[in-house]
Amino acid sequence: MSPDRSRSSDAPDKRRTPDSIAPAPTSAPTSGPAPTLPLALGGYAATRVIGLAILALAAVATGKDGLHRLRGRWDSVWYVRIAENGYGHQVTLPDGSVHSDLAFFPLFPALERGLSAVLPVDAATAGLLVSWTASLAAAWGIYAVGTHVAGHRAGVVLAVLWGVYPTAFVQSMAYTETLFTALAAWSILAVLRGRWILAGALCAFAGLTRPTAAALIAALGITAVVTVVRERKLSVRMVTGVLLAPLGWLAYVVYVGVRESSPTAYFDVQAAWGNSIDGGVALARFIWGLPPLAALGLVAALGLLGWLVALCVRQKQPLPLLVYTIAVVVISLIGAAYFGSRPRLMMPAFGLLLPPAVALVRLRPRNQVLVLTGLALASGAYGAFTLLGSGPP
Repeated sequence: MSPDRSRSSDAPDKRRTPDSIAPAPTSAPTSGPAPTLPLALGGYAATRVIGLAILALAAVATGKDGLHRLRGRWDSVWYVRIAENGYGHQVTLPDGSVHSDLAFFPLFPALERGLSAVLPVDAATAGLLVSWTASLAAAWGIYAVGTHVAGHRAGVVLAVLWGVYPTAFVQSMAYTETLFTALAAWSILAVLRGRWILAGALCAFAGLTRPTAAALIAALGITAVVTVVRERKLSVRMVTGVLLAPLGWLAYVVYVGVRESSPTAYFDVQAAWGNSIDGGVALARFIWGLPPLAALGLVAALGLLGWLVALCVRQKQPLPLLVYTIAVVVISLIGAAYFGSRPRLMMPAFGLLLPPAVALVRLRPRNQVLVLTGLALASGAYGAFTLLGSGPP
């Protein structure tokens, strides 16, 4: 589907195959006001409230500080330190490897610093405010993309499903996932609507947020190439958007290179953290080292992931969304990062949730609520267990 000629998927399309996305007949048109937007944002917010409530109860039961786990644990500590002191901190581990704060992109700590300067809150609390605000912007963007592709009701369910993702508790932490997902969702929507300059600008900001922006940059670039080949014309706006897209990511990589006097400095920093690209070797070794039953379960989970990707392709999702989703999944799997963080790294790939969202729309509203509530409770319980435990998200 060409972004400049995409049509509302709420209108019937006789060319659709049985496996392609087809919204419910009662879905409202995508033009004009979105009457289901409050439902999408309210449903998403409800999932986060459920998660926070479960965390609060578990924290009381275990005598731990749940709020501290949200605002000052794992990567959150690094972001706060950057917000308060700038770059320059590093930690040398017992094995001699060096973890530098240059591994963390600058937009999130910059927002923490700016917000704490204008509000009577510290940087850690500012991080929560940024993350929570961005989570609503992300849910809105995900709803908008889902609505554009499959109708309003699918958009609502898609936004709520993102809120019950297994590692959705990270959406309530002072982490970058919500900010990045918001920028990515709105950038993809801009492409789908043919607003290339806006898409490129949002992608540039995403590139200042997370290295995963490479997936979004690829989505814009590949979509532009396919559009030019199909339509045999090249617009100035498209070229401008594509050129804008990688500027944020490139700017930070260049900054680290200049600061460290090495063109490969950023990649060296990431490698020291164990985040180098190895083509999936680390993942294969991790699976091989597990007990047989655990390895079988993990292989089954990866099989489910592959099945979801295949469903995304069969549903003929719009090219920018499909490329972005697949690229995020691939980037998350081919790196040498600790396995426990990989589900979190894939969370911005909200396109994976579109097949189940379309399936849930076919259920009665009562059954939809029951399913989503059950998932919210399970996600919240897992989040509380993880946050109050010792493992990384």
